[in-house]
Amino acid sequence: MLSYVEIGMKEGARLVSGGRIPEDPALARGFFVEATVFADVTASMRIFQEEVFGPFTSITRFEDEAEAIALANDSPFGLAGAVRTMNIVRAHRVAAKLRCRIVWINDHHRLDPASPWGGVGDSGIGRECGTESFDAHFQTKSVMVRVDDQPFDWYQNTATQPRLN
Repeated sequence: MLSYVEIGMKEGARLVSGGRIPEDPALARGFFVEATVFADVTASMRIFQEEVFGPFTSITRFEDEAEAIALANDSPFGLAGAVRTMNIVRAHRVAAKLRCRIVWINDHHRLDPASPWGGVGDSGIGRECGTESFDAHFQTKSVMVRVDDQPFDWYQNTATQPRLN
């Protein structure tokens, strides 16, 4: 995470808060980093484009809803997103347009074990949690059984039909 702090500063983002190892001696031996906030972040910056796992937030200005959606979808990653608004119709409209697989409305990182967890793009393959998490562990097989002596051919009367593809 500290390397992303350096990257953000080198690329011209403004460090608003955090970005350091805490000075508290009780935390000196752990893997702790202060909550970090960057402002003036543009879509071309790595701290905007990449997933930074830790207490790290990048703030990017936008003019309207369409630009906010375009910015949110301008990444090869698509794990999760959050929409904050008092307008529930807008919240659902924006959530439907976000290219990610979990969206929180007026909340963040609340997880329900019954809901599938997993992203799109470079944010992973498959799903954890929910019944969808079982899909990768199974291979489906179909077995067809004829139960009478009558001949049957799906395609018997199709030889003279024009192709549709």
